[in-house]
Amino acid sequence: MSGDHSHGHGHHHGTSGHGHERDHDSHDHHGHDQAHGDRHAGARGWWHRLRHRLTPHSHDSADKVDAAMETSRDGIRALWISLAVLGATAAVQAVIVAWSGSVALLGDTLHNVADALTAVPLGIAFVLGRRPATRRYTYGFGRAEDLAGVLIVVVIAASSAAAGYEAIRRLLHPAGVSHLWAVAGAGLVGFVGNELVARYRITVGRRIGSAALVADGLHARTDGFTSLAVLLGAGGVALGWRWADPAVGLLITVTILLVLKDAAREVYRRLMDAVDPALVDTVEQALRDTPGVLGVGAVHLRWIGHQLRAECEISVDPTAPVVAAHAIAVDAEHRLIHAVPRLTAALVHADPHAPDGTDHHHDLDHHRAAATAGGAGS
Repeated sequence: MSGDHSHGHGHHHGTSGHGHERDHDSHDHHGHDQAHGDRHAGARGWWHRLRHRLTPHSHDSADKVDAAMETSRDGIRALWISLAVLGATAAVQAVIVAWSGSVALLGDTLHNVADALTAVPLGIAFVLGRRPATRRYTYGFGRAEDLAGVLIVVVIAASSAAAGYEAIRRLLHPAGVSHLWAVAGAGLVGFVGNELVARYRITVGRRIGSAALVADGLHARTDGFTSLAVLLGAGGVALGWRWADPAVGLLITVTILLVLKDAAREVYRRLMDAVDPALVDTVEQALRDTPGVLGVGAVHLRWIGHQLRAECEISVDPTAPVVAAHAIAVDAEHRLIHAVPRLTAALVHADPHAPDGTDHHHDLDHHRAAATAGGAGS
C-alpha cells in the first residue's frame, strides 16, 4: 500500500500540487482557515473529503508557475530599481571626483559601480529560475540564484580587500583633497543611495525567499558605510588630520568583513540545503494535526531558489484502503502548503502504522548500509 500510494501521490501532487500561492503569511493562513471553517463547519472525516472533491480546487501546475513568475518578476524589478539608483549615485559621485580629485571618493564611486553590476548575475539567475523544469533539470533552475549568491560573496570579499588596500596605501602615502564640502556631500549621497537600495533588496529578498538578493542588499549596506567613511575622512582632513580618512577606511574594512561573514554563511547554508529548524517543527506539527495520521516519520526540506520543497513520511491505519490513505496524504499536503510559507510541493509518503516497531522498508537496509559505508570510505 505504501509504495504504490507514495509514487502515485508524489507524481501527481508533488509535481502539480495545489494552486495556492507560496507566500502565505500568518494573516492569510488564518483568514483562509477561518473562511474554510465558516463554509465547512465541522468539516472533518468523510464529509470534509467529499466537499474537498466537490469544491473547485486547482491542481494545474500553471498556477504554481504563475506564482513563481510573480516572485521572479518582483526580484527582477528590485534589481532594475537598484541598478538605476546606484547608477545615479555613482554618476553624481563621479562628477565630484573629477572636480575634487578625491581618491577616497573615487574608490567609493568604483565600489558603487561594482555593486550596481552585481544586479547582472542576479538578473540572469531570476530569468533562469522562471524556466520550467526539464527532464535533465527535474527540479527546475532555481539553484541559479544560489550560484549568483556565491558570486556576490566573492564581490563583497574583493570589495573588502580593495578597501583595506586603499586605506593602508593612503596611510603610507597621504593625498590632499580639495572642495571638501562637495566630497562630504557626495559621501552623504552615496550613503543614502546605498541604504535605500539595501532596504529595498533585503525586504524583497526576504519576502520572496531569495538568499542571493538578501546578500546583495547586505552588500549595498556595506557600501553605504564606506560612503560615510568618505564623509568622516573629509571632516578629519578639514581639521588637519590627514590620517583620518585612511584610519576610518580600515574600520569600515572590518565592518565589511563582518557583513561578508554573515552573507557567506547564509549562502553556504542555502547551498548545503539548510533550513530553519522551526520550519521542520511546523511541518511535523501540521502532519500530526492531519486527521488519519497516526505517526510522523522523516521530514526533509530544501530550498530551490526562493521555493521550498518537502519530502515527508507519515503512518496511517494499516487496514485503510489505498484510496483512504491517499486522501489522508492529500489532506496533509494541503495543510503543509498553507502552514509553511513558500512551500510549493510536498511528497507525502504513507506507511502502514506499526506500533510494534516493524520496519516496512527493511528490504532497503542493505542499500543504506552500502551508501553509508561508501561515504565513510571516501
